[in-house]
Amino acid sequence: MTETGRKPPHETLDAQLMRYWEREAARFDELSARASFGWIARLYARKAQRALEKAERARAKEVARGRLPATVQVAASDDDSPS
Repeated sequence: MTETGRKPPHETLDAQLMRYWEREAARFDELSARASFGWIARLYARKAQRALEKAERARAKEVARGRLPATVQVAASDDDSPS
């Protein structure tokens, strides 16, 4: 129980999916960096990008539910922008 005496809200499937796809994207990035051939590296890079897109869709649903602050979504998209 929390300090206010209420149970914390249950974890939604979207929250689980968000974490899963973020982990998969990191794994694909690692595989891409270690790939011996360029075409394999590009394949893993595309898979990583698709995984990040899926994580972003799940994150948007969580923000819409009010379970995540909207600033988390903005901060994550700022990291992707070129500086």
